[in-house]
Amino acid sequence: MTVSESTPHPLGVSLREDGLNVAVYSETAEAVDVAVFDDDGAETRHRLDRRTGHVFHGLVPGGIGTRYGFRVHGEWEPGEGLRHNAAKLLLDPWARAVEGSWGAGEETFGHTFADPEQRNDADSAASVAKAVVVDPAFDWGDDAPPRVPYADTVVYEVHVKGFTQRHPDVPEEIRGTYAGLAHPAAIQHLVDLGVTTVELLPVHQFVQDSHLTEKGLRNYWGYNSIGFFAPHHEYSSAGDGGGQVAEFKQLVKALHAAGLEVVLDVVYNHTAEGNHLGPTLSLKGIDNGSYYRVVEEDPENYFDTTGTGNSLNVSHPAALQLILDSLRYWVTEMHVDGFRFDLATTLTRQWGDAHVHSAFLDIVHQDPVLAPVKLIAEPWDTAGYQVGGFPARWSEWNGKYRDDVRDFWRGQGSLGELTQRITGSPDVYEADRRSPLCSVNFLTAHDGFTLADLTAYDEKHNDANGEGGADGESDNRSWNCGAEGPTDDEGVNALRARQRRNMLTTLLLSAGVPMLLGGDEFGRTQQGNNNAYCQDDEISWFDWSTVDTDLLTFTRDLIALRRQTPALRPQWFSGAAGPNTVSLRADGEPMGQQEWDDTSARAYAVQFQAEGSPTVLLLVNGATNPVEFTVPPAPGAPWTLVVSSDPQQEVGREVAELLVGEWSTTVLRSA
Repeated sequence: MTVSESTPHPLGVSLREDGLNVAVYSETAEAVDVAVFDDDGAETRHRLDRRTGHVFHGLVPGGIGTRYGFRVHGEWEPGEGLRHNAAKLLLDPWARAVEGSWGAGEETFGHTFADPEQRNDADSAASVAKAVVVDPAFDWGDDAPPRVPYADTVVYEVHVKGFTQRHPDVPEEIRGTYAGLAHPAAIQHLVDLGVTTVELLPVHQFVQDSHLTEKGLRNYWGYNSIGFFAPHHEYSSAGDGGGQVAEFKQLVKALHAAGLEVVLDVVYNHTAEGNHLGPTLSLKGIDNGSYYRVVEEDPENYFDTTGTGNSLNVSHPAALQLILDSLRYWVTEMHVDGFRFDLATTLTRQWGDAHVHSAFLDIVHQDPVLAPVKLIAEPWDTAGYQVGGFPARWSEWNGKYRDDVRDFWRGQGSLGELTQRITGSPDVYEADRRSPLCSVNFLTAHDGFTLADLTAYDEKHNDANGEGGADGESDNRSWNCGAEGPTDDEGVNALRARQRRNMLTTLLLSAGVPMLLGGDEFGRTQQGNNNAYCQDDEISWFDWSTVDTDLLTFTRDLIALRRQTPALRPQWFSGAAGPNTVSLRADGEPMGQQEWDDTSARAYAVQFQAEGSPTVLLLVNGATNPVEFTVPPAPGAPWTLVVSSDPQQEVGREVAELLVGEWSTTVLRSA
């Protein structure tokens, strides 16, 4: 074995018959050592003596199961953006699996200092996680991506651990793991519900925040990534010695076999290394200025549009390669079906400003591996709101949808605003010839109130987070229906039940791509906590003993109606050749401009029609009194009442005129 046999690509560690090929990119390092650890923790170092361009590379002894890290030698000049320190064991950014965890304490994990100019030379190897070389072999059998068209997609956002941690039909030893989510009982719930696409909260390897662990809390959501290729090891029932990779693949294979897509919520906008006082865990110590966007006038500090202390330098080829290699890996090797990009606007900031022709968007657009998968943007960051600003092949979380529909169902806003959202937000997308399918419609997500809490709380209740209630959004556009939190008032509880159904009906009948927050289908509550990112406990975990079975049935019926009715799934905006909508006053006459703008107008009907599809009529009453609707002539068979949030309505009966109760929706269908 000789160093001359190594290659500068691929980056990271790759298996060869004669050992491990190691390649590390750094424009500023002077030397790179690979530190290999045996079962007792003893370390052996191997210098990478070859350099091609800015890549250090070499062959080192090892194979499947080898635990390793990097020690990078070079200058420590924070004022110049240089943070090399060979005392710190660094995680391979291309690591496929991670073993162990990061400890706490200034001398080891934190590497923070009262004076950030002073280098901390305490060796960190004993208190940081190690990369693990994994066996890439896996029997995928006849696995194939479901490739669900956007028009047919119903997204279900869910946390790997929280979904099964308390599930009575999942064996205790695999609850809260990839294997738990792959269990038939878990998958059956998803299939019966009728969703098509499971969007997993972050599963990239992440780090526990020291400020949370000091308070006895944990980062539950996982938006603190450090390894863009490695499945988070705490969600593995197979342990963290590499088995987590095969277990995640088995999860994808099981979901695919049930016809379900897998979309990952990915965090490429920042890492867990934080600001200039944060820990040195990986990229900081390898090549700080290439991977992170440092402030040009003050290179010690970081340009941050994420609220976490740093932003990846997506104007640099090294950072772009890291992100794109990761995306391709998850598609080709892990078989996932798409990505939801956290704070995606940060990824479009070429030189600080967001740009539709940024290097990141251009590279993704031309990549053949990514061409068939779903790409969903969270189109904002701490410095800008960009809903409607992404390229046509992207879909976006539509924050305008969330806000306007919430407003209507708490008695504010207008019918004009509500109709824009129900019809696919043409005010956002149509001018640029973008489809309604660019709009991912949602009312609730992991960040904020659940649907049950949206109807039960006017104020956030985040005391358990240990920040005195200062964290979390204060403007929730929620309505507690007359009492704050749990109540024995039958009238309040009945109104809450109608409001949950009203919002689910609006969401699942609107043009676009609906996203349902996991647990909303059966009334999951977080007891008013609207920022449960640090609640890895009963506040966040699904409580399967308190399922509202009536609400669950209602949600299933709505999803089935959507999937059976092409008129509810337009692929383009209204026109002579495609699906369209007609809006009517309660008396059956067309809506006029006065009604659109009148914020006191609270009731109307929307008719969804398309050739070859049943016609659907949605009757909306957001008023405080019942409203008599004159139903227009049915275009085919008589109108049949199929869904209603009003418990007084009789599902299945034919309808000509209808009294719709206060705060209610009713859906009619003409086959």
